[in-house]
Amino acid sequence: MQHETHADHAHHDQHTQHTDHEQHEHSGHTHAGHRLGKVSWSMAAQATLHCLTGCAIGEVLGMVIGTAFGWGNMPTMILAIVLAFFFGYSLTLRSVLKAGVDFRTAFRVALAADTLSIAVMELIDNGVIALWPSAMDAHLSDGLFWGALAASLAIAFVVTTPVNKWMIGRGKGHAVVHQYHH
Repeated sequence: MQHETHADHAHHDQHTQHTDHEQHEHSGHTHAGHRLGKVSWSMAAQATLHCLTGCAIGEVLGMVIGTAFGWGNMPTMILAIVLAFFFGYSLTLRSVLKAGVDFRTAFRVALAADTLSIAVMELIDNGVIALWPSAMDAHLSDGLFWGALAASLAIAFVVTTPVNKWMIGRGKGHAVVHQYHH
């Protein structure tokens, strides 16, 4: 019987570690950068709803502030977009920090998880409002203001959900956040 050489053991150990790493999953999720395989529409919708919540808070607050101060459309829209990103990132940051992660890592996770989702959502949301006749000139007391805002957020949700499904399936977006929910 012939004994394996040290090099043979090293190769075998590397192969075993690689195989184990490929199979390493937690509750159907893998670590960031690895494909998750089949992602449910429910998971994508939950990620989008999480993102939409932060976006809606920022969007509504920005529009309310800009409209209340009588700002023009462009400064109001810029404020709404900035606040949408701020609150979108803040919600993710809060949940990742709860998992005991340091601020710098949590901030990176929030950027990785939400940037594309928020950007798509804001593009759709603000695009709908900009294209909706008279919506940009509506005041807080107008039904058109609230109706156009609600419709634009709903459309943004519908358009962004497939984007999130695609990103999560590739181990990106909210899949990055899931590794901190163990």
